[in-house]
Amino acid sequence: MAEMTADEVNAYLDAHGGYAVLSTIGKDGYPHAVPLGFFRQGEDVVLPVRGQRKVNIARNPKVAVTVESGSAMKDLKGVVIRGDATLVEDPAAVLELVREGARRRGTAEDQLPTTTRTGAAYVRVHPAKIASWDNTKT
Repeated sequence: MAEMTADEVNAYLDAHGGYAVLSTIGKDGYPHAVPLGFFRQGEDVVLPVRGQRKVNIARNPKVAVTVESGSAMKDLKGVVIRGDATLVEDPAAVLELVREGARRRGTAEDQLPTTTRTGAAYVRVHPAKIASWDNTKT
């Protein structure tokens, strides 16, 4: 299995905006993995969080984010980012991330949200280690 270069990883993540699987660690030590919308800001992956994911990250900020594509072994591609998550809960900062996510989905500037729901939060995952695979290279 061939790995992607750093430039290929960045291009892949930027081209595959949409959904990633965020894996957190529950209090019982087992992974809790769920698909969530994401986008990147610089090196960080940004995802909305609530409920159990938010609780897990507050307790243990070590997380993994997986983005993958392909339908057969010969065309599988993917990236796993392991990193430290930082919760963003300040309402003004959350609103800016909500607006940025909407921009990335093509929402016109005059249609961007002006409020968020109470208790809304995001998480920034800063990469500590990145693994990738690209079976189209073999």
